[in-house]
Amino acid sequence: MASTTALRRLTLGGFRPARGFHSSARALIKVGDKLPNLDVLVENSPGNKVNLSEEVKTGKSLLIGVPAAFSPGCSNSHIPGYINHKSLKDAGKVFVIAVNDPFVTKAWGVSLDPEGKSGIRFLGDPSGKFTEALDLAFDGTAIFGGPRSKRYALVLEDGKVTAAHVEPDNTGVNVSTGEKVLG
Repeated sequence: MASTTALRRLTLGGFRPARGFHSSARALIKVGDKLPNLDVLVENSPGNKVNLSEEVKTGKSLLIGVPAAFSPGCSNSHIPGYINHKSLKDAGKVFVIAVNDPFVTKAWGVSLDPEGKSGIRFLGDPSGKFTEALDLAFDGTAIFGGPRSKRYALVLEDGKVTAAHVEPDNTGVNVSTGEKVLG
């Protein structure tokens, strides 16, 4: 095994990290896909794990991914556009996911929807593992200090993605707005 690794380093011109069990490149989540079965998202506190594949198993659901809680685009237009949209209730279960800790996402949710009337649940992805599993992570080190989520909205029915709205520049507020996703 060690000789195989050494040979690979010589052949490939340096160290290349292992890819795990995957034999093909990761692919951006797409229509028809199911969510990964992971217990890495948290709501309100580190001990309150949320498995979205279980939460969205039946009925309609909407996942909204954001680069950062409290950032201007997320707080001033993107999420308020959903909170105030007339058709939000028709979307089913709605979740906002940020690569932040649960304390930040809880405080952010309270700041945007103090009485919780929208029914939107704000989830933290502190390790970024859920976001990575969807292949929706990008290197946000220059702005946010580390890896972050692309801005997106995924519409689901019975656990399967029926529409994917992913911002092509990662952070813009265009294709994933409430108006474009909910009509």
